[in-house]
Amino acid sequence: MPKLATPLTDIQPRTAKPKAKPYKLTDGGGLYLLINPDGSKYWRMDYRLGETRKTLAFGKYPEITLSEARNKRLEVRKLLDRDIDPSQAKRIEKAAKNTAAANTFEAVAREWHSNKLNSWQERTAANVLHRLEKDVFPLIGKFPITEIKAPLILDMLRQIEKRGAIDMAKRQSQVCGQIFRYAIATGKAETDPVPHLRGALKATEKGHHAAITPDELPDFIRAFEAIEGRMYAPTRIMFRLMMLTFVRTSELTTTEWSEIDLENEQWVIPWQRMKMGKKKLNPRKVDHHVFLPTQGWKLLRELHQHTGNNRYLFPNLRDHEKPATNFGILAAVKRMGYKGEMTGHGFRSLAMGIIKERLGYRHEVVDRQLSHASGDTYGEAYDRAQFLDERRVMMQQYADYIYSAASGNIILGKFGVGKAA
Repeated sequence: MPKLATPLTDIQPRTAKPKAKPYKLTDGGGLYLLINPDGSKYWRMDYRLGETRKTLAFGKYPEITLSEARNKRLEVRKLLDRDIDPSQAKRIEKAAKNTAAANTFEAVAREWHSNKLNSWQERTAANVLHRLEKDVFPLIGKFPITEIKAPLILDMLRQIEKRGAIDMAKRQSQVCGQIFRYAIATGKAETDPVPHLRGALKATEKGHHAAITPDELPDFIRAFEAIEGRMYAPTRIMFRLMMLTFVRTSELTTTEWSEIDLENEQWVIPWQRMKMGKKKLNPRKVDHHVFLPTQGWKLLRELHQHTGNNRYLFPNLRDHEKPATNFGILAAVKRMGYKGEMTGHGFRSLAMGIIKERLGYRHEVVDRQLSHASGDTYGEAYDRAQFLDERRVMMQQYADYIYSAASGNIILGKFGVGKAA
């Protein structure tokens, strides 16, 4: 019968002195403290697996206490009882920890971002990565993704909320959710903590782009006419064209003269410049016809006198090789006293209200002039329908409505007629 080792006391490891040769202080069950001649002390455990004798290292004393070493011995015994080699289990655990350390949130997020590049526009990809680098990576980027729980993400998002960026916090929450779902799909994580944040973030105000109503149009035009004489001519014309055409501001500011046929009065925006055409996946390859009323063509001919030698209808003042921005429109709206009540995009909402409610046009005709996608309601048959003749008449009637929107002669016969800059 083997001799049972007397368990060590706390004082024995602490007071053990080095000798000329390494020696052991045995605690029983294969556990012992190895004391080297240089005074260093290491916990070791001998065990047998079949006919093979092996040794495990538990760490250095006193970093690993006697109590902690005994707990490790107990864990090894449990593995041996299940015929699991503790040495192999330790290597697997170490590999798992190394993998977890390599799979930080930032590393997984960048991998997810790279995977999405084929379906994003370059500008979208750059913006998503910029926001991650600014708001997310500094706070949770270095954590292994498997260790990130809902409270840590919530703390990060509340830092964004403190800046007043409520909508940005919500969007970053959505992005984090996509990253976690990618991590789960690729075996780098098992759970997504983002759904647990529901109800914890501040609510955002729901609504559309600010826009005046048709009833407010007369006062709006009066306010515009009060300042237009002090406006730079191209900016004044841009403002008027926004009202007469209600194309998207980005589509108007980036229009090139090559897209305009003044002689035949045709304006066609290539599908590549349209919002739905810019999608990398399944872009809508339909050129957009912008039907201008007679007032609109007068404005373009006036504009041609100012910028006709440039590439763009509205060139940038500092670099004519680049298009202008919509800053002039926003500045005009502010000077008119409509800041927060009207935006460049608001012209589209205004036009939709007037044409549907006041002129009685079918919504599918208005939607096609707005270059909206059909969605599932109308399908491919609707996508093929352009309603070109109906839209041409509709846009002239819309311009005539604007002419007569105010009482008396305030607007009638004036809107759309160029003034000296």
